[in-house]
Amino acid sequence: MARGNSQGGGGDNRRDRNRGNPAEERADSDIVEKLVHINRVAATVKGGRRFSFAALMIVGDQKGRVGFGHGKAREVPEAIRKATEEAKKTMIRVPLRESRTLHHDGNGRWGAGKVMVRSAPPGTGVIAGGPMRAVLETLGVQDVVGKSVGSSNPYNMVRATFEALKAQSSPRQVAAKRGKKVADVIGRRADGASAAADGE
Repeated sequence: MARGNSQGGGGDNRRDRNRGNPAEERADSDIVEKLVHINRVAATVKGGRRFSFAALMIVGDQKGRVGFGHGKAREVPEAIRKATEEAKKTMIRVPLRESRTLHHDGNGRWGAGKVMVRSAPPGTGVIAGGPMRAVLETLGVQDVVGKSVGSSNPYNMVRATFEALKAQSSPRQVAAKRGKKVADVIGRRADGASAAADGE
């Protein structure tokens, strides 16, 4: 009987914890987390070296929002938790074309890291490697071509990829800047594509 009561009490505590933050759980359920890189770092102190771990995380909802974060702690799980929290705070929204690819090609640079991203037709898939692939998949892009032509440092690659994504703009944003209608901007794109096809 005593054991049954203790189990029941534990269940009530769990229900209370869940009741306390249901919004956070719903928000986290849509977010995909990817561990890109983990590194062991050492600090030399009096008496020897103190080891800690640094983690680089990518989070996104696969619907156009993505963020990255860096965390450092004495244990790996704590470093991952810190990186994930920072990534959720720094998420950006990237406009997607037909919810599957980018609107236009772009370049990004951070330090010695240089990346190129290109929109692609349906069925292409995500053609990118390493940290770039993690960022694009977490963003929710289904068809894209990415290439890194600079440093292979994962931190620089991720930041360069985010610089390229921040430069993306949708026809609605371009039309608002130019004071035109969206149909005019899209019409020019269609006319340019048909002219190129005729030229071929």
